[in-house]
Amino acid sequence: MDILSLEVEQVSISESPCMKLVWPAAEYLAEYTKALEQGWSPDNVRPDARLELLERIAEDSTRFLMEQIDREARAAPVTLPDGSTVPRLPGYSQWMWDGEFCGSIGFRWQPGKNELPRYCLGHIGYAVVPWKRGRGYATRALRLLLPQAKNEGLDYVELVADADNIPSQRVIEANGGALVERFTQSEMYGAKESLRYQIKL
Repeated sequence: MDILSLEVEQVSISESPCMKLVWPAAEYLAEYTKALEQGWSPDNVRPDARLELLERIAEDSTRFLMEQIDREARAAPVTLPDGSTVPRLPGYSQWMWDGEFCGSIGFRWQPGKNELPRYCLGHIGYAVVPWKRGRGYATRALRLLLPQAKNEGLDYVELVADADNIPSQRVIEANGGALVERFTQSEMYGAKESLRYQIKL
């Protein structure tokens, strides 16, 4: 799973209950691909990762879908923003769906540990397509994913938001996130001032 960062979203007062999380599947792939072609990327740290995803889909769409659920971390190493690679963590992605493709949310973890490697910015990251923002979908997606994270044996999950990304902070706080640290990301991630939150499970 590529490094994901929190997507800016204006949280609506009332979330739409029609949005659900679905497992990546052939029936949703055409709209996922269309979103990539229109410039959306599930990886906000490396937006150009969308081009790599399009190549992978074109080469072998069945394999691409299978790799979206990778609990054994069998897929290729993860490419970081500086071009280096690191071992892949177990994880998976789910897609937001309200009758149309809305975005994705990803979850990764270290087996038997709550902590993540230093290069990994949080257990969970998500990205909503521009034309579906402002509907509370990120808030709902995170809420739907948290019970799944608990089932993996974690006591908590960490999420990171840029210090100036108030909407993302509200998404996390709406799901019980508590601020545990203000820090500056490494140069590789743009040396941004950021906030680390924990959500108890």
